[in-house]
Amino acid sequence: MHWSRVFKRARDQKPVPLDVYASLVDALYDVRPSLLIGSIASAIAALITAWKADEPALYAFAVAIALVAWFRNRDMLAYARVRSSLKARSEYRRWEHRYVIGAAVYVALLSSWTFASFGTGDAFIILFSFSVTLAYLIGVSGRNFASDLLVTSQIICAAIPLSAALFLAGDYYFVIFGLVLLPFFAALRLISNRLRKVLLDAVLASREVSELARRFNTALNNMPQGLCMVDADRRLVVANQHVPDLIGIDPEQMPSGRPFGEILVESLVPRLRTDADAEAFVARLEQLLRTGGVTYCELADGRALAFTARPMSDGGSVVVLEDITERRNTEARINHLAHFDPLTGLPNRNRLREELDRALATMRRSGPLALLFVDLDEFKQVNDTLGHPSGDQLLGLVSERLQSVIRRSDVAARFGGDEFVVIQNPMSQPEEAGHLAQRIIETLSAPFQVGNHQVFISACVGITLAPRDGSSADRLLKNADMALYHAKTSGRASWRFFEPAMDAEAQSRRTLEQDLRKALDGGEFELFFQPIINLRNRRVTTCEALIRWRHPERGLVSPSDFIPIAEEMGLIVEIGTWVVEQACRTCASWPSPISVAVNLSPVQFRRDDIHGVVSQALARSGLDANRLEIEITESVLLQDLVESQATLEKLTALGVRISLDDFGTGYSGLTYLQSFPIHKVKIDRSFITDLQPASRSLVLLHGVAELCSALGIVVVVEGIETEEQMATVLSETSIDEAQGYLISTPLPPAQIATLIGLTSGRIGWGPLGKAVNQ
Repeated sequence: MHWSRVFKRARDQKPVPLDVYASLVDALYDVRPSLLIGSIASAIAALITAWKADEPALYAFAVAIALVAWFRNRDMLAYARVRSSLKARSEYRRWEHRYVIGAAVYVALLSSWTFASFGTGDAFIILFSFSVTLAYLIGVSGRNFASDLLVTSQIICAAIPLSAALFLAGDYYFVIFGLVLLPFFAALRLISNRLRKVLLDAVLASREVSELARRFNTALNNMPQGLCMVDADRRLVVANQHVPDLIGIDPEQMPSGRPFGEILVESLVPRLRTDADAEAFVARLEQLLRTGGVTYCELADGRALAFTARPMSDGGSVVVLEDITERRNTEARINHLAHFDPLTGLPNRNRLREELDRALATMRRSGPLALLFVDLDEFKQVNDTLGHPSGDQLLGLVSERLQSVIRRSDVAARFGGDEFVVIQNPMSQPEEAGHLAQRIIETLSAPFQVGNHQVFISACVGITLAPRDGSSADRLLKNADMALYHAKTSGRASWRFFEPAMDAEAQSRRTLEQDLRKALDGGEFELFFQPIINLRNRRVTTCEALIRWRHPERGLVSPSDFIPIAEEMGLIVEIGTWVVEQACRTCASWPSPISVAVNLSPVQFRRDDIHGVVSQALARSGLDANRLEIEITESVLLQDLVESQATLEKLTALGVRISLDDFGTGYSGLTYLQSFPIHKVKIDRSFITDLQPASRSLVLLHGVAELCSALGIVVVVEGIETEEQMATVLSETSIDEAQGYLISTPLPPAQIATLIGLTSGRIGWGPLGKAVNQ
């Protein structure tokens, strides 16, 4: 036998789990009573052989066997004392080795006693000692098989002395006996290993099953849902601890084998909202347990439960119970947010569309309806002055007032921003829509209390009727929006019905917008120039650049027709940049010191980098900065006083002159003269329309001209169209320059260049609209 391979195999074996290894070591030390009895019997047997043979050596073996048994008994008691404190595998291994050493010494004593017995020549002693030792070895496989190292060491310690005794006896038959004994020792070890493997497999399998059962039980009872299993007869097999909690029943009332449907009916049916719900639930439950699927029940306390069943191959089912109350509430909140405005609580645009589609679908039965588009006036000022939280509070108050003036059958919704829509349904006569619009305006015109502030706003309303103006939601909303647009152009607190002409006008406007987008790239814009003359020497000082749009089909389009549209579209920024560059390029070809004046739109001034645009235009054209005038209106300065002043100072630093156009038509023009770097003031034409002696206009004209002149600001009067107006202007010594059709109409670049060249910049005035050579 290759014992080195045996030890190597034992060493290379995969270690068993610590708890199993601990139980194997426990098994070694749990045999203390049998070990004690066996040791006493072995010591007595050795004592008998010593008495019969009267051999001192045999007496010594009896004493040695008893002493080893006593030490092993103490070792077992010591293990019992420290067992609870053992944690590591190395600690258990140390105690295993102690047991193996004790057992090996004990079996070595037994086999040595047998070897010594052969020396007596007494057949009884030989047979008696050999039988005791062999009986002990046979018990090894049933007593110590838990430790492979123990079995191996005991067989080795017994086999060597016993085999040596047989071989040295000298008898031929004893040698045969010794040879036969060797396979017996090998078989004994194989039997022990087999028993050990069977035991380990059983222990490990049992351990895995227990661990699997523990994990399954842990997972089952820690699920957020209730889970149960029913057999083919719909009887409960197993349920986790959440099931009784979810259905509200004592766990003792859910024994295995009870019909599951009976349990649910008993626990849930009395708690459902209505008897009809109960009947429907019982029917759904029976279907669920037969075929699987999902069903729900709503309880009277507001809770909602979901039941999901999945059939199994054996005819049973797995049923999952879940409390979906929070999910239902969340879905309801999400649905509400998807259909209602969180700020006002009114239906939002999506819900409005659904309500409008529903009303239109039933219009044949319920009759005509009206759609009112409501837009608040002055709401932006509330946001700007009081802040957005106050604006939000105001919108909530507006929604309350809207709901107070409509009927229960009507629908008020927030369309977006400060826009609201009301569906008036049903409606008998169109006048009813007008009356409702007037009530809305009057209600919203009353003061609002927003925090500590009293806020005054108003509203405009656009009205469209169905089916007269359309039978689709999109068409009605578009028509109401167009009616609202025209109502707002009429002033605050007004309302208008939709008219077909509005649609035609809107279509024309959309076409104009589309054409306007193409015009800049298509080179359809032109600059005309209107001269401004010095009243003392009648020379042209400046030419104001005025844009014209040469439309391929409409011809020349007036700036008053397309500039407001360009401002709304934001296209005015690009157009304004083109005007500045083109004006500088044209002026660079004129004789010095004639300048060019360019109007800046408030939108361009607010959105564009004016300093950069002007700097680039001057650099590209080579024009001196002092030959460029930038004309602005008071509305530009109203946007942001600090930012506007900074921008104008940057332009002044370049050398560009600033001209205040349409002076006298704004709110606080005198303040601007003091605060901003203004070089020229252009007095609005309205000051010279009333030429009656001592008229207020003439008094104002005189006062404004005197004031500006005293401040060192050049004064220009624009809009001069008659000789009488020119005479009035000439009589004012504080007025420096004049502009108007009497002097010259706006001219294209070639004609203005000719005019300047022919007259050397000195022109006079004659009949209206004609410049004549002086």
